[in-house]
Amino acid sequence: MSSEETPGPSIPDPSDGLPVEPAGETHDDDGLDLARQVTRAAAGSTPASRRRRTRRALPPGEVRRGRVSGAHPDDRDPQLLGGEVGRLVDRGGWELQLRIRGVFARWPELVGDEVAAHCTPESFADGKLVVRTDSTAWATQLKLLTPSVLRRLNEDLGHGTVTILEVLGPHLPTWKKGRRSTRDGRGPRDTYG
Repeated sequence: MSSEETPGPSIPDPSDGLPVEPAGETHDDDGLDLARQVTRAAAGSTPASRRRRTRRALPPGEVRRGRVSGAHPDDRDPQLLGGEVGRLVDRGGWELQLRIRGVFARWPELVGDEVAAHCTPESFADGKLVVRTDSTAWATQLKLLTPSVLRRLNEDLGHGTVTILEVLGPHLPTWKKGRRSTRDGRGPRDTYG
């Protein structure tokens, strides 16, 4: 462009959506057309449009939700409770703990009603199941039944889940009273007959 030429009003492009004026008419530029052009040019550079254009990386397991809705089911549809709870358990890594708690709840079914009436599971950690009995005789009986109980538990929970069955006797009173008690003392002699 030379110094003698002055820039005239720009001729609108038909692809802009603006009406094109005939070539013989002069254009009275009152600023409205200029404002529309500036607005359209700036619309692509607003922070909101930039956010729409940039795609963020999603964390593992997350699904990008599109804007198009269709007749087919997708993650935005209401989900069944069982499926959602299953996904929550998988994400949290709680499957083994829930199966163990299920064993605690079904203890009479797994070991039999008679044995379950006299012993209860207390805890499970690192493959070791602790069971408390209500008498020393039942503690001895359960120790004899340990291989079959372990087999039954591992059938239900998966092979190698329970490796040790620790059988504890009943909670008995302690005879240590006061600061001056003897170690390895046998307690009162006449209490048990």
